[in-house]
Amino acid sequence: MTADLRHLRAFLAIAAEGNVTRAAARLHVTQPALSRTLRQLEQHLGVRLVDRSTHHLALTGAGERYRQRAEAAVAAVDATLDPAAAGAWPLRVGHAWSALGVHTTTLLRRWAGAHPDVPLELLRIDDDRTAGLARGRCDVAILRDPGPVPGMRTARLLSERRFAVVPVDGPLATHTALSLTDLATEPVAMNPLTGSTTRGLWPPGAGPARVVEVGNTDDWLVAIAAGRAVGVSTEATVAVYPNPDVAYLPLTDAPPVEVVLAWPEPVTHPSVPTLIDLAFDVVTAA
Repeated sequence: MTADLRHLRAFLAIAAEGNVTRAAARLHVTQPALSRTLRQLEQHLGVRLVDRSTHHLALTGAGERYRQRAEAAVAAVDATLDPAAAGAWPLRVGHAWSALGVHTTTLLRRWAGAHPDVPLELLRIDDDRTAGLARGRCDVAILRDPGPVPGMRTARLLSERRFAVVPVDGPLATHTALSLTDLATEPVAMNPLTGSTTRGLWPPGAGPARVVEVGNTDDWLVAIAAGRAVGVSTEATVAVYPNPDVAYLPLTDAPPVEVVLAWPEPVTHPSVPTLIDLAFDVVTAA
């Protein structure tokens, strides 16, 4: 048997729902038919993808790894078959927050001027540590302090200074600069999925007493503006998210954040190398 797109969609529906009955309803097929499709895919691959030993299905280790490949493959096929994109092949650049900061507009303008036939789509994808790259939702990703990115090539683009972010009417806003110790006295807003701030930024035993977890930059900024927390970010956020209700102050004792470009090998779009060259040219010329 040769597996096809139908098998991938069946596996992804089961992975998303954690239940064959719900996945079958989602795909408008019967439960036995969906179970049979999953078995066919596992037989084709020669590995067990789903652990059926519990009522709530769970992916095996192989299933977790294969899920990313399946998501990337289905996303690529869907993009290829999208009628709206038939006349052009957009280059998709993913980021979780702040893109390239002050360099973003320059990059977009220079790309549009030099490559008018290749639309550049800047996509904010904040529900994935790789900004959609591992799932095939973009062709290149701008990542900050990502750590290892399995299966992807990366190149360091620049470093960004860290800033403390505090409510404009709070006592910390009266300072000209702040330290990590200053911030540790307050609740600190952190995005555990795509943020660059963790408890590890503080020395052992000196971290914040309380963390306010948020899911994206908008919620992070609202929590700080409302006086519920303080935060740490980079100079890119200072440029991209001006807000009259928060103050951005230099953070004197925190290391910079490394900004990298990441892309799959082989590339998923022929213009990826050109974009990488242009990004380096833009940040170098600034």
